[in-house]
Amino acid sequence: MNNTKKTSIISKDGVSYLIPFILITSCFALWGFANDITNPMVKAFSKIFRMSVTDGALVQVAFYGGYFAMAFPAAMFIRKFSYKAGVLLGLGMYAFGAFLFFPAMLSGSYYPFLIAYFILTCGLSFLETSSNPYILSMGTEETATRRLNLAQSFNPMGSLLGMYVAMNFIQNRLNPMDTMERSQLSATDFEAVRDSDLGVLIAPYLIIGIVILVMLILIRMVKMPKNADQSHDINFFPTLKRIFSISYYREGVIAQFFYVGAQIMCWTFVIQYGTRLFMSQGMGEKAAEVLSQQYNIVAMIIFCASRFICTFILRYLSPGLLLKVLAIAACGFTIGVIFIQDIGGIYCLVGVSACMSLMFPTIYGIALQGLGDDAKFGAAGLIMAILGGSVLPPLQASIIDMQTLFGMPAVNVSFVLPFICFVVIIIYGHRSYVRERRW
Repeated sequence: MNNTKKTSIISKDGVSYLIPFILITSCFALWGFANDITNPMVKAFSKIFRMSVTDGALVQVAFYGGYFAMAFPAAMFIRKFSYKAGVLLGLGMYAFGAFLFFPAMLSGSYYPFLIAYFILTCGLSFLETSSNPYILSMGTEETATRRLNLAQSFNPMGSLLGMYVAMNFIQNRLNPMDTMERSQLSATDFEAVRDSDLGVLIAPYLIIGIVILVMLILIRMVKMPKNADQSHDINFFPTLKRIFSISYYREGVIAQFFYVGAQIMCWTFVIQYGTRLFMSQGMGEKAAEVLSQQYNIVAMIIFCASRFICTFILRYLSPGLLLKVLAIAACGFTIGVIFIQDIGGIYCLVGVSACMSLMFPTIYGIALQGLGDDAKFGAAGLIMAILGGSVLPPLQASIIDMQTLFGMPAVNVSFVLPFICFVVIIIYGHRSYVRERRW
């Protein structure tokens, strides 16, 4: 009985999609790497270019702005051609953006890096818009959410690697001078330190660019299924009108916007949160940053383990109910992050990751239920919702730059924004659960 269920997750009408599933699932790890090597770069760029946290957060604006800008062009492309073509184009743009880090380094300026990030994430937008519904199509609709959760379980593995690389091959190798010391350097000395640090920063991006090219060639050579690729008519506006008239899809886009915003805020500003906490205990800035990143890695390990656990639990609980329960728990942990000003606060911030593990793929799966071939455009709307990762972190950064607020550290107060996001997800989970009970 159990073996039948396991097989049915990645098969349909007697056809197994094991090899395509493995290859496309590998792409989930590849964009997880890009996402989580980028989060610590807000702090790194702020230090390298002697900028405020708000200016450093422009990295996230460029990164997640690329998702927003390219989502519907990606949907039209895969509707016209195929999921496989979308994956290949996404990998190509990903690699190109990574290679652009080299000329950005030569420029010695911040803004060429933002352009490189934007192009890289235009590729990720193609990749995610193609891969998520492709995974959904590799089996029956009844097992779609479980299948997507399984594939998404490998995303945090790439994220863990991205965090590890960011900590050990970028942050630990940057010049140990803190922000204050850098601000006191002469122009010539500052440029020398900056150029050295930029050389350290770009190396992992150039390496991942080569890895992406190898993956592109591999997928190009392997025969992939063409299921759910029958319709090539774009019908852009009628399709949009049709899918946005579906309440659970429309609400899913909103929920996804707030979820991604919450995720990026929690994972980006754990560095600022932990650095303030540990420096208040007498630790130096460099050591405090490294220790904060270690907590971030622990959070990702918990996130990864929790996603596998939640995928198993989905066999017994409905997606809407589990989403609602975890969002309530996330609110509880976030309250701890705001009001606890000792080590317990960062423990709560790590705990939030356990709650977030289920959210993205589950919102995705619920929102795309029953859309059929319209899932290509539906996926684009959900990928555009990743804009939340571009809009909300700068708002949080502007709060953090205030230093103190209401007599509390501003970095603690800033986590009221993720709290609001999780409230929105509670509402979506509850409405989804009510609808599931009716079905």
